[in-house]
Amino acid sequence: MNLVLISLISGIFTWSLTALGSSVVFLSKNPISKNPKRKFIDASLGFSAGIMLAASIFSLLLPSIELAEIYKLPRWLPSASGFLLGAIFLTIIDNLAPHLHIFEPETKQEGIKSNIKKPVLVFLAMTIHNFPEGLACGVSLASGDLVNGLILVLSIGIQNFPEGMAISFLFNAEGMKKSKSFYYGHISAIVEPIGAVLAVLLLSIFKKILPYALSFAAGAMIYVVVEELIPESQKAENTNLATFSLIAGFILMMILDLLF
Repeated sequence: MNLVLISLISGIFTWSLTALGSSVVFLSKNPISKNPKRKFIDASLGFSAGIMLAASIFSLLLPSIELAEIYKLPRWLPSASGFLLGAIFLTIIDNLAPHLHIFEPETKQEGIKSNIKKPVLVFLAMTIHNFPEGLACGVSLASGDLVNGLILVLSIGIQNFPEGMAISFLFNAEGMKKSKSFYYGHISAIVEPIGAVLAVLLLSIFKKILPYALSFAAGAMIYVVVEELIPESQKAENTNLATFSLIAGFILMMILDLLF
C-alpha cells in the first residue's frame, strides 16, 4: 500500500479518536458545571504528556540516532540539530498565532486579541498542539519501520480520546451548546492527517533528511509537552494524579514500543 495513503488513513484514525472522545459530551448531564471534572481533565493532560514523551524518545529520537549511523553521519548531529529546530519551529508558531491556554484567565485574553472569543483561542492552541502529532506519525511511517510507525499512530490515537473529551467538556462548561462543543473539540485534530501526509510527501523527495525529520518531530512534541500539557495539568490541586497519569502514559507507550 502507498505510504501516502497509509499516512492519510493513520491521520484520519487519530483524528477520529479525538472526535469519538469529543462526542462523549452528548452523553453528559446538561449543563456541565463551570469546573467540569477537573481531576479527569488533569489526568487526561498528564496521560497525553506521558505518551508524547515516550513517543518522542522511543519512536523518534532513537530511530534518528540509528539512521544517522546508517547514513554515516555523526550520531549526535541529526538528533541534536533536528530536535532544536523542532522546538524553535513550534516556538515561532506559538508566538505568531493568537491562542489561549486551556485554563488561562479571561484577563489574559485582553492582551491577545479582544475581538476573538476564548473558545476560538483555545481551539487555536489545540491546533498548534495537534500538528506535531500528525507530523510525528508521518515521519515515523516514512522511516521504513512500518510497525514502529503504526505503534506511534495507535498511541497518539489512544491519548486523543480522553483529550477530545476534556476539551469538549471545557467548551460546554463555557456555555457552548453540546453540538458546538463537539465541533471545536474534534476539528482542531484535522491537522493530524494533513501533517502526516505532508511529512511523507516531503520525505519521499528528500530522503536524506529523514534522521533530522525524526528528531525535528520529537523536538516539536516535547515543546508541546513542556509548554502546554504539563503546566496545564499541574495548575489545580491534582498534581500527584497528573504526574502519575503522565507516568502511566509513558509506560504504556514504552511497553507498546518494546513489545513490537
